[in-house]
Amino acid sequence: MVIRWGICSAGKISHDFTVALKSLPPEHHQVVAVAARDRKRAQDFAQKHSIPRVHGSYEDLAKDPEIDVVYVGSIHPHHLPLGILFMNAKKNILCEKPLAMNLKEVQELIGTAKKNDVFLMEAVWTRFFPVSMEISRLLSQNEVGELKMVRAEFGVPIMHVMRSSQKELGGGALLDIGIYCLQFVLMVYNGEKPECVQATGVCLDTGSELITLQNQRVDEGMIITLKFSGHRMAVCTCTIAAELPNEAIIVGSKGTIKIPAHMWCPTSLIVNGVETQYPVPEPYLPLNFINSTGMRYEAEEVRQCLLKGLKESSRMSHADSALLAEIMDECRRQVGVVYSQDSH
Repeated sequence: MVIRWGICSAGKISHDFTVALKSLPPEHHQVVAVAARDRKRAQDFAQKHSIPRVHGSYEDLAKDPEIDVVYVGSIHPHHLPLGILFMNAKKNILCEKPLAMNLKEVQELIGTAKKNDVFLMEAVWTRFFPVSMEISRLLSQNEVGELKMVRAEFGVPIMHVMRSSQKELGGGALLDIGIYCLQFVLMVYNGEKPECVQATGVCLDTGSELITLQNQRVDEGMIITLKFSGHRMAVCTCTIAAELPNEAIIVGSKGTIKIPAHMWCPTSLIVNGVETQYPVPEPYLPLNFINSTGMRYEAEEVRQCLLKGLKESSRMSHADSALLAEIMDECRRQVGVVYSQDSH
């Protein structure tokens, strides 16, 4: 069965996702349409990727009867309205992370998916990499014994990127990159809700001088400690101001599992000192972000779920997305980052 994809937004991440889809068999995945608010951008995107249909509005994409799944690659604040638009048109959705700006919005998207009986998954691509699948296998077989500590860090100097630092675009370290550290911890601890969450961070003001009424602080960096049942702990570190080693490590009573670099898109794994490589396919066009052909794994997960008639993925479930949003809401509350969506 071929899955026919519609691409929502013609930005950098949508480019990389489309390149990743082309690394999969064409009898399994086809991109049949693209839409952007600027029709010229959509036309350029379609020409670059040999996509047959172009829509000049997201509403037209929602009405396209030839689409099975829409990939939503827009900026964070648009995920809720676009997700509702497509799901009310009975379209299945793979939506970029974060699924929405806060828990309330995530719950609204989940409710809309259930009401329309459509598939919805947050595109936490890391979970579907071969490295992540191997980590889950090792943990299920108790390879490193009783878990004690998980540590994950993600830091890159991207304060100059507007969508990462501007509040109205959903900027801030946590929602942009810290989410990868948190999702890793929750994957290791099998979706368990932590008993305690403590966050500290540093913020920067991103508003213009004309904006005086609204708090314009977003988080430049955050350190989050989580305590789980059974004396298990985790530490997450994220920053958009500096380059970190970007490692993740799982420590058990009998050994360690380590991702030595690029923990959000891992291609190598060190288990008790022994390293194994898991390379991703080469792209047919230049990519904007490292290892982006690894988005093929989440796309294939969507296909497998649809083949089975599932409305959510067990590996990145609705409950997983809700817990992730709930923890991020609490971290932002403690650090003092408030988005306009929080007061709606």
